[in-house]
Amino acid sequence: MRTFMDENFLLSTSTAEELYHQAAENLPIIDYHCHINPREIAEDRKFENISQVWLDGDHYKWRLMRAGGVEEDKITGNAPDREKFRAFASVMPKLIGNPIYHWSHLELKRGFGITKPLNPETADEIYDCCNEILQDYSARTLMEKFHVQAICTTDGPLDDLAWHKKIAEDSAMKIQVLPAFRPDVGINIEKDGFAEYIQKLSEVTGQNIHTAEDAAEALCQRIDYFAGQGCICADHGLDYCMYEKPDFQRANQAFSMAMDGVRPPKDAGDAYKTLVTTACAKKYAKKNWVMQIHFGCLRNVNKTQFALLGPDTGYDAVNSRSGVEKLGPLLNGFAENGGLPKMILYSLNPGDNTALATIMACFQGGGTVGKIQQGSAWWFNDHRFGMRSQLTELAANGVLGCFVGMLTDSRSFLSYTRHEYFRRVLCELVGEWVESGQYPRDMEYLKQLIRDLSYENTRRFFGFDIN
Repeated sequence: MRTFMDENFLLSTSTAEELYHQAAENLPIIDYHCHINPREIAEDRKFENISQVWLDGDHYKWRLMRAGGVEEDKITGNAPDREKFRAFASVMPKLIGNPIYHWSHLELKRGFGITKPLNPETADEIYDCCNEILQDYSARTLMEKFHVQAICTTDGPLDDLAWHKKIAEDSAMKIQVLPAFRPDVGINIEKDGFAEYIQKLSEVTGQNIHTAEDAAEALCQRIDYFAGQGCICADHGLDYCMYEKPDFQRANQAFSMAMDGVRPPKDAGDAYKTLVTTACAKKYAKKNWVMQIHFGCLRNVNKTQFALLGPDTGYDAVNSRSGVEKLGPLLNGFAENGGLPKMILYSLNPGDNTALATIMACFQGGGTVGKIQQGSAWWFNDHRFGMRSQLTELAANGVLGCFVGMLTDSRSFLSYTRHEYFRRVLCELVGEWVESGQYPRDMEYLKQLIRDLSYENTRRFFGFDIN
């Protein structure tokens, strides 16, 4: 019987063990999509206790605590941090089969050297131990501890990127911290606050914005600004993938309605979103940026709790109507407009894996290795089963060796162990294929494959300038 989360955790074959320990284990980390606050890096934040770095803002954990019967005051409320930690620990023994059980123990092991399971009996001891160790760490030193080389944060077009500038000017900072352009609020026309946002965009750019074309032009101006601060990628979050044939009249009709505080009809709204997204894609292609599209999420499902706590608090779900059937027309629209950039495509609905892999294959070419990528298993899918499913579908319908690998999508400085989790799952799967005779046991090729999928492909695809 295996020991709980020992050095060969998830490595079920001797080939998997060799691949992980000799090819993947010590590779650095490039985290190309996360929600880390750049201010915390610029100011090199110190954390008073483990709850601050582990539970604050982590809606993954909040969902589980609610399901485990924890009252909201000990989740997002004003309860003392020790009580919040105890509350999370009380739920932990029930999380068998959940990736957060593994992620949490990997974080305790790699961050603090703690190997005992977290439960109500060990909670106070682990809390005190972590807090003592945290006195010697800060945001930056935690990143260094996990061998992070570069990250891309998530930043709105109105951001002046002042914290990124401060980080870039700091000669003591050895980790690249780059912005990523996230124009959702200026594109998702059906959302509350759109008109107010467009007014602010007008003020920041100094442009009068009266039409959909004006809005697209203003966003493209901000793309230029971001590029000047080292940005190399963009990320678009869509509840569903949309496409309407280019129609300036309908797009402008939708824009005028939204600016008057009226929600436009879906087809007109989609015409606006398609027009502006297509304009951004063309700009990204000119900049040689990577464009990421995340879609397939039902946002803020519990309206009562959303009214109390706001977005990103644990009330989102998988959208069964993700709009994946619109993805092909959307990419074709980019191509016909002369602006199909390098792309990474994510659907929150795992049922879209085969569609994603086959649609993106229709747009490969031009001499770029893996120009259109299927993104790693995202959010509700970044567990062992979801990762294996995504990797298997991509291998069956594409070129797995060109895949750009894992990201954290996290707000925590301890979440970099998700890269380790992914690398172990990857080596487990490849090891199984080798030992069942599906691929030759040529360790030179296999180790290079693992290095590529864990690190090198990301570095090359995005063009990170890392010494």
